[in-house]
Amino acid sequence: MVIDHYLDITDLVCPFTFVKTKLLMERMKPGEVAEVLLGGGDPLENVPRSVWEHKYEIISLENESDNVYKLIIKKPLLTK
Repeated sequence: MVIDHYLDITDLVCPFTFVKTKLLMERMKPGEVAEVLLGGGDPLENVPRSVWEHKYEIISLENESDNVYKLIIKKPLLTK
């Protein structure tokens, strides 16, 4: 899978974690994929939920290392 965008928000806290993610999502073109590194706790709970609520596809969410998670998201293709 080709990753078009990378974002590391492991050093941020909510709500800044989703603000940065939302700015990335707005730059993505339909069909593009992004890798987002985030910390545990509130970001791990809130960012994937917010991404899903904005109708983006969550391809995977994996534990990378101690308290760091990798979220892979895809912007949906435009529909008619």
